[in-house]
Amino acid sequence: MDFATFLSQINDALISENGPNLAYLLRPTSPHGKSLVKEFRSNATQGSLEPAYKGAIRSPWDDIAIKYVLTCTCVAKRRSQEAYKEHSALVLLFLRFFTENRGWTLPALFSILRDLRDLAFDADFHAKYNGERSECMEDAARKIASAFGNCITDRQSPPEQSRKWGVYYVVALVLKCYFRLKRISLSKNILRALEANRDIPALSQYPRSHQVTFRYYIGMLHFLNEEHAKAEEELTLAFYHCHVGAHANQERILAYLLPLRLLKGHLPSDELMKRFPVLSEMYTPFVAAIRLGDIAAFDRALEEWESKLVDLSLMLTVERARELCLRGLFRRVWVASDKNSRIPVSVFHCSLRISGMDVDQEEAECLVANMIYKGFMRGYISHEKQMVVLAMTNAFPKLVDRPSPFAYL
Repeated sequence: MDFATFLSQINDALISENGPNLAYLLRPTSPHGKSLVKEFRSNATQGSLEPAYKGAIRSPWDDIAIKYVLTCTCVAKRRSQEAYKEHSALVLLFLRFFTENRGWTLPALFSILRDLRDLAFDADFHAKYNGERSECMEDAARKIASAFGNCITDRQSPPEQSRKWGVYYVVALVLKCYFRLKRISLSKNILRALEANRDIPALSQYPRSHQVTFRYYIGMLHFLNEEHAKAEEELTLAFYHCHVGAHANQERILAYLLPLRLLKGHLPSDELMKRFPVLSEMYTPFVAAIRLGDIAAFDRALEEWESKLVDLSLMLTVERARELCLRGLFRRVWVASDKNSRIPVSVFHCSLRISGMDVDQEEAECLVANMIYKGFMRGYISHEKQMVVLAMTNAFPKLVDRPSPFAYL
């Protein structure tokens, strides 16, 4: 495809309001991009293209087409920062057109914003590799956030053709940028703006893919803020609405949903673990230790996976599941004592020592008291007689039956 044909196809897409085709034409990785790079191999500059093609089609698409060629050229020559700069200019030109049109332009908006984020990542990566400073991802986040404003302020388009149908996709892109930058505190501003606009359609009316991505990032924000109940709710909805073929996305969601479910006493099935071998390798040692009440095995798994858990911000959450392991150990003591309702503190102390925990009897008594307080055990401690008195029935309630399990974290 030569440049004249490229301009003609852009014009046809604009006349027919064909958003998907327009999105395809503006992708730097599309096959025609390589053809245009070859056509202008010796002379692809703003100064050489503008006099020849300025005004070839209606504004701002003549400038957008020129910026597209410059972007493809920079990508082909692996000039990542220049590619980001040219594509960034293309985005700004497109937004001028976008604000004057309806929702048919959303596929093109999604495509160029996604490419903007990817080019920003490449630019920052290469700059870091070369020991240089780059803030392309921060700039990309600002530009994508401005596109969110252009979507949410559509007051003139008919409801079915509104730009508001792009709101949640764009918000998810902004959140992706903030997570990449590790500056999640910036998320508050855009979420506050989203909550303030009550006239957008309900989330359930948006495409399933938009819902899943948005719920995943909202769930992650709750997770990192230790709002475990809200995090579990959002991540569960994201997982069950995720496309069955999107295995990598399901795995990404489960990485954070599994430890939250563990804290509630829901242990993953073998069938689920077989579907996700990467997660199975990491979580199976913890699940096996909880089932057996083997504290030493749980601690060994923590030590083995510490680096990975820290990288994923999972260390504290998984470490809290150690209490389930402790509950399993104390239950085994109860079973070994013929389910007697009166068990000396010294017996629990001995079990802890055998499990490899170097604690004195007072600390053992404290651990038992904590288990009772958090609802893992039913009973009380007679400190004077150093005796644990357990309930005659249901001394160790099922983990899933505990009321408000996240309340004691």
